Amino acid sequence: MEFRELLIGLIVILLAAKIGGELMERLGQTAVLGELLAGVVIGPGVLGLVRETKVLHAFAELGLIILLFEVGLESDLAKLLKAGPQALLVAMVGVVVPFATGFGLMHALGYSGLVAVFVGATLTATSVGVTARVLADLGRLQDAAASVVLGAAVIDDILGLITLAIVTGIATTGAVSPGAIVLLAAKSAIFLAVAVLIALRRAPGLVGLIGRLQARGALVVSALVFALALALAAEWIGLAAIIGAFAGGMILSRTEPQAQIEERIKPVADILVPIFFVLVGMKVEPAQLNPFADGAQLWVALALTVVAVVSKLVAGLAVYHPGTRRWPVGVGMVPRGEVGLIFAGTGLAAAVVSPDLYSALVVMVMITTFVAPAWMKVLYRPGVELESI
Repeated sequence: MEFRELLIGLIVILLAAKIGGELMERLGQTAVLGELLAGVVIGPGVLGLVRETKVLHAFAELGLIILLFEVGLESDLAKLLKAGPQALLVAMVGVVVPFATGFGLMHALGYSGLVAVFVGATLTATSVGVTARVLADLGRLQDAAASVVLGAAVIDDILGLITLAIVTGIATTGAVSPGAIVLLAAKSAIFLAVAVLIALRRAPGLVGLIGRLQARGALVVSALVFALALALAAEWIGLAAIIGAFAGGMILSRTEPQAQIEERIKPVADILVPIFFVLVGMKVEPAQLNPFADGAQLWVALALTVVAVVSKLVAGLAVYHPGTRRWPVGVGMVPRGEVGLIFAGTGLAAAVVSPDLYSALVVMVMITTFVAPAWMKVLYRPGVELESI
């Protein structure tokens, strides 16, 4: 009976994810939004077609690890280093300001310090995938602003993962001492720094090792084993598994077969990653978003959205190079996408974020992910020249 329920659940989830994703892509939006909405519809809050089981949760966790592995694999360290101080400054402003304003908003609304910290951390996220796709569609990947925003978004991912490791560690251990925070930050930073060092200096050795593999599927399997091993290593030292997966992707991004690995990992990701996003949507409670209900979270969601948008636009002000447009940089940092959902889901799993606040965070992620691409298209219309704010 349990196996039959699993099969039914997978059929419904994958079909709903692909239908939702197809509809959103036809509307010019990212498929992630469709997968999220599919989860809301088939989840207990609406139709109740599927319930989350331990096995489905395990599939979703694997999907999350593969998603972060893909993000790391697509991280161009050469471009990141080329973007240099400008991208670093934008990224730092794009982390500090959203964190501070998110924390302040939650504190003003009467939430606990730990909840405020987690929400602030969620607002630091930037979806490099959404922004990169829009810029590619517009043929603007070589634009000066694109170089800055994509470099900053990758740095944002790294800083965001370190922040996530810290707040998750605090939630798990209950320790909020400066020493515990410094230890978690140091472990995360050292882990990722070692990964970058290996990527820059030891990548040729990995190429030689992988190049000897001849069996069918050996390349993708070895890449997955590498990602899972680093995810396990991260867990062993008290960090989130996704940090290890991201580091694994960064290391392999510097190897010659990177394009082949990226291409061959897609079929696996196409199956497992949508399960993660659908399950994220299934946890949303639409009833909590009724604006006329007592304690409605819709107003919290809208307040979070305003803070999320404005705080990232401020990051655009950090652009000091006269040849780089500030508005596209600021708007390009707005979409939270899959990264914001990871933060929200982690907060819910750690029992820091309540189900109703989780629903508000998901709405914020959906609005920013929906609005930013349309805004970018307006900024890059012929005749629109906004050289400064």
